[in-house]
Amino acid sequence: MQDQIKQSMRSLKMDGMASLYQSLSETHQLTHLTNDQLLQSLLQAEWEYRQARKQDRLVTAARFRYQASLEELDYTASRNLDKNTVASISDCSFIKKAENILITGPTGVGKSFIASAIGHQACRVGYKVMYYNMQKLFQKLRIAKAEGNYIKELLRIEKQDLIILDDFGIHPVDANIRLELLEIIEDRHGKKSTLISSQLPVAKWYELFEDATVADAILDRILHNTIRIDLKGDSLRKKR
Repeated sequence: MQDQIKQSMRSLKMDGMASLYQSLSETHQLTHLTNDQLLQSLLQAEWEYRQARKQDRLVTAARFRYQASLEELDYTASRNLDKNTVASISDCSFIKKAENILITGPTGVGKSFIASAIGHQACRVGYKVMYYNMQKLFQKLRIAKAEGNYIKELLRIEKQDLIILDDFGIHPVDANIRLELLEIIEDRHGKKSTLISSQLPVAKWYELFEDATVADAILDRILHNTIRIDLKGDSLRKKR
């Protein structure tokens, strides 16, 4: 009978239930539980199993640069990373509010690691996240245009609860990139969250855009309703 029950659970794709039921059977604990206790335990096991599978799928789809978590962050005073700011981000309520996050600082201070950690936390909560290196993103969009998939790719980006644009401002921003970035930011403004990391101080972002009108439109939307993290200090890579 127990084998039939486990087989039925597996066939119904209730693998969390089946694993717990098998464990309880092998350790002879089934007889010590009431029907209500057993049912509650099985349902809880299935829920936890599905949540873990969902998180794994979200993390895999996001393609983060680093496997990182907020618990690993270094709050050394010289880095200027505030624990209260990170704590306010950790529940991911900023995504529900469609707030943006800007992480700036010199090269090597851990901007991408922090961005990846925030992204992992969002996946853990159940949000859809995509990580993009800025240069590779616009290369991908250029290919999508050539193949006739540009609108489809923009829609894919728009559907993400959080997108991470890493290494903003390292490479020149030509006319095509300006317009594509404006499209992405406009689609998300007030609806979805965007995290941008850059080694260029925000005060110098305007210089990236030769077109003042487009610059005003992009920066007004990026900087509105934004949480700022301004890192300082020497390169962590050099220290290691």
